[in-house]
Amino acid sequence: MAHDALDAAFFQHDVRRVARALIGKTLVSRWNQQRVSGMIVETEAYLPRGDSASHALGGPNRKNASMFGPAGHAYVYTIHARHCFNIVTQNPGIPSAVLIRAVEPLGGIGWMQTRRNQEKRELLTTGPARLCEAFAIGRQLDGVRLGRRRHIWIEHDPDIRLAAKAIRKTERIGVTSAQRLQLRFVLRGNRFVSGPRSLG
Repeated sequence: MAHDALDAAFFQHDVRRVARALIGKTLVSRWNQQRVSGMIVETEAYLPRGDSASHALGGPNRKNASMFGPAGHAYVYTIHARHCFNIVTQNPGIPSAVLIRAVEPLGGIGWMQTRRNQEKRELLTTGPARLCEAFAIGRQLDGVRLGRRRHIWIEHDPDIRLAAKAIRKTERIGVTSAQRLQLRFVLRGNRFVSGPRSLG
């Protein structure tokens, strides 16, 4: 069943607020008529100022231009020939974004398994690069507006209701600086969360 797609207004807030609010929402992609979906269980916030791990630290350039654009657009970057998917937040000119680190697969699992050449569900979307491969997210989606039900969007499923204590805030992982900032949000105890068990 299709649910309401989140519009730009959802993302026009402090990046930390958005990163937390995205836990429990549904990520959906549709590419070549292949629809896949998953519940977001892990995110990381990247701040517009004072964040040495942010790609926007040195100012805008050709690769990070989407981070400086309007809220609710995708920022997709390449690392080690793989991709990571972020959602831009706040207002244009304020470079902040939420990295989607992991989802729990819900629909189109067969497509995910084919794209990943992987049968085990726990390895399909656990981690940002795996997620992008499973959802066919690449640089072709950098700068794309979410919410139009074309290619990629986020849905709110009213049947998914999480208690505040179900969401845990931790230090970030997978970065070489500003690791101790408490900017990672996870669905506590979910088996699809990436990283050490002690931080899940």
